[in-house]
Amino acid sequence: MKTFVKVIGLASLITLGACDSKQENKVENAYDNQADALENQADKMEDKADNMTGNAAEAAENVSDALEEKADATREAGDVAADKAEAKAENKM
Repeated sequence: MKTFVKVIGLASLITLGACDSKQENKVENAYDNQADALENQADKMEDKADNMTGNAAEAAENVSDALEEKADATREAGDVAADKAEAKAENKM
């Protein structure tokens, strides 16, 4: 799932890269960096879960899943904010 999300995100960035404003890129990069940090936390939690057993492993997996969902939501929020920045830049032209 994570790989799929990263591939889709990268493809979106490449596709939109040619028409993005500087402000849009700045906004999107900030959200992407935050989402990347959340995904890294999720990966670390998954690694910890692999070394646990029982309820502790399940709790760690749940935290990991929650972090991944938060990362996805952050990326989506970044896309919305970037779209607003782009619309604002276009209205100035």
